Amino acid sequence: MPRILLLLIVTGLAAAACGAKSDPRDVSRAGRSTGDIALSSDTTAVAARVTHGATLASILRAHHVVASDVAEIVSKVAAVFDLRKVRVNQPYRLTQTTSGAVRGFEYEIDGDRFLRVGRSDENALVATVAPIPKTRSVEIVSEQIDRRAPSLVAALDAAGETIDLTLALAEIFAGEIDFNTEVQPGDRFQLAVEKQYRDDHRFAGYGPVLAAEFVNAGRRVRAVRFTPDGGSPGYFDERGVSMKRFLLASPLKFQPVVTSGFSRHRFHPILRESRAHLGVDYRAPAGSPVVAVADGVVLSAGMSGGSGRLVHLRHANGLESEYLHLSSIAVRAGTPVRQGEIIGRVGSTGLATAPHLDFRLKKNGAFINPVTAHRRMPPSDPVPASEMSAFTLVRDRAFERLANGAAVSAARRANN
Repeated sequence: MPRILLLLIVTGLAAAACGAKSDPRDVSRAGRSTGDIALSSDTTAVAARVTHGATLASILRAHHVVASDVAEIVSKVAAVFDLRKVRVNQPYRLTQTTSGAVRGFEYEIDGDRFLRVGRSDENALVATVAPIPKTRSVEIVSEQIDRRAPSLVAALDAAGETIDLTLALAEIFAGEIDFNTEVQPGDRFQLAVEKQYRDDHRFAGYGPVLAAEFVNAGRRVRAVRFTPDGGSPGYFDERGVSMKRFLLASPLKFQPVVTSGFSRHRFHPILRESRAHLGVDYRAPAGSPVVAVADGVVLSAGMSGGSGRLVHLRHANGLESEYLHLSSIAVRAGTPVRQGEIIGRVGSTGLATAPHLDFRLKKNGAFINPVTAHRRMPPSDPVPASEMSAFTLVRDRAFERLANGAAVSAARRANN
């Protein structure tokens, strides 16, 4: 009898020890936090991120998944997803039995999709790519340029927003405001933007900006998003005039500083002599994206002596643009490009003392000042006359929303 009693005590202690290592309540809580059901006692779950150099097969093997399941999962996943696109630091979650059989596997492809592997009613492994569930809401963002936030990037960062919204706003007003040179203390802006959230209330990105207002040096510029019947969405001012011009104000999104303007006589910092500077120099961090200022075709893309890596584009109306001293080039000669498309990145190749972009513009073969040329460019097509009633309705609702948001922001600042 004492030996039986001792055996019972030892068995109880072993069970307690196992419970300390894997508390079923912890697994259940983890399941509820992600919307999963509670796991059975013979199932374990692990959540981790892809490490450098890992593949789907190596991930599964690292968690001791049985070889037959590894082979089958890789085969099924390859039919719906490019396995070469498994990216480092992306999250995944694996549930499996204690014997190594997979119950489920999820991998986050990007902010919008995830890969899911599960079991069918017949217990066969099935792989699918599904959208990440999200909720959407329209929110008002309001900020101003001042000493605390002296740039568009800093102002939106102070408002708790990300660089993606900064780029979106800069693109909307690119035809009206040069964010490289014209933003100054006292400027203010507000916008209505769709924000997306996951089911666990985590921010999951931005939808479109629906309306925006920017007060620059006392001049108010407003834009509203509108989609003509059968057309593509675009941004228009109060009168229905397109915000998009033939040329962008700058081949850089925002933030760079003009270090040298268009001039027929400039002292060259390397050659130490006076010579014409037939473009505009923008100081910007190495690697900053450089975009095409208008639709066009690539005439050349490669090394060009003292100009370093250079991209030369031809546009309509006898215009050509050149982008000098690039660190890398993203286009090839003969290919078409769209306005705003990345064609290269800022560098210091050729005769350059520091990373910057030398941007040049030609009209009928002669170099012209890019800054003044942009200001003379007409806007794109306006809202069609047949669509003005629909546009007016959208515009009035959007600007009313902005006005209400401005009132709320003003009251909040007054209370603070």
